[in-house]
Amino acid sequence: MKIAMVSEHASPLALVGGVDAGGQNVAVAELSAALARRGHQVVVYTRRDDPLLPWRVETDRGFAVVHVPAGPAEYLPKDELLQHMYAFGESLVESWSTWRPDVAHAHFWMSGLATLRAARCHDVPTVQTFHALGGVKRRHQGADDTSPDDRIRLEAIVARSVDRVAATCSEELLELARMGRTPDGVSVIPCGVDADEFTPYGPASSRGRRRRVVAVGRLVPRKGFETTIEAMRHLPDAELVIVGGPDKSKLDSDAEAIRLQRMAARLGLADRVHLYGSVLREEMPMLLRSADVVAATPWYEPFGIVPLEAMACGVPVVASAVGGMLDTVVDQVTGRLVPPTDPRALASAIGPILSQPRLRERLGRAGRRRVCARYTWDRVADDMAQVYRRLTNSGPASGATS
Repeated sequence: MKIAMVSEHASPLALVGGVDAGGQNVAVAELSAALARRGHQVVVYTRRDDPLLPWRVETDRGFAVVHVPAGPAEYLPKDELLQHMYAFGESLVESWSTWRPDVAHAHFWMSGLATLRAARCHDVPTVQTFHALGGVKRRHQGADDTSPDDRIRLEAIVARSVDRVAATCSEELLELARMGRTPDGVSVIPCGVDADEFTPYGPASSRGRRRRVVAVGRLVPRKGFETTIEAMRHLPDAELVIVGGPDKSKLDSDAEAIRLQRMAARLGLADRVHLYGSVLREEMPMLLRSADVVAATPWYEPFGIVPLEAMACGVPVVASAVGGMLDTVVDQVTGRLVPPTDPRALASAIGPILSQPRLRERLGRAGRRRVCARYTWDRVADDMAQVYRRLTNSGPASGATS
């Protein structure tokens, strides 16, 4: 099967941890690689954001990446890309004239706009994964939401127009229904984890004698790192390591890093809260193995790959009871679920895990078993391929109408 992955701002080749580089980049890369291992031809289309990038890159993981000309060949924040989606779509129309995919899978709402334009020209079935929804973002961020004004309206059009929506978690179903997408047009397909790379066995990053809590993610307020920092006040024998953001050498000029460091100093925690900045992908398993607990405390989270990576490494997860983590983390079995933005509840959940080795081991083993049974990328790729086959066997179908 010939599969076009369209991911306008999240390149699978990007260094994860920057402002607009996170779980979506990982998901696109890993899903594409897993599908390629199954013999499918996969091409990922992402926007050219550097004039030195080649037009096409053949990765060593079996899929290709095409850098699509759409707007200036420089980095632009994703919230400024809407004006370039017409050009992105036109480039897809031209590209698919010589390589028509059997199915096109769009990642993020703006990719959906460009994909629909090209798919209609070439009669290609479409699948949409949103990764995040504008309505949810607006509810949580309010006036701080920097999304384009038309996002919610256009996102709903995409949801109703594509042939199938691949939701990443059960909670997303209700949001999609509000947008006019009927449940029979949605499949819940989670993100996954490489259970051979993220494993309990192997080297761990060096650490001191304190118990260690690790938190990973882009340095943006919605990730809730401040909640974890405040929880450390109630965990006096533990340290917190925050991984993500710019390179460590540039943390002193990053606004969110500065805010978090000042908060830690104000609370008297400067010696127990450490910002590592971005790390190479191959270093992440070692960092997770060095943790006694991984804390994932966003205000909201469309899915959340880090909890799966921690569980695969046999590390208990304490997570906000939101989004995809309601599906992946089983309270009292693989870790704990706590209310978002509640540092006392977070500390109360982390404390017993830090102090009880047997509990820590039991939760870690259960997390590893759950990942291997449900959340490997091979399992996810098989489920996604079934969605593709249903569409390609029956031909493009019309989505729900408004």
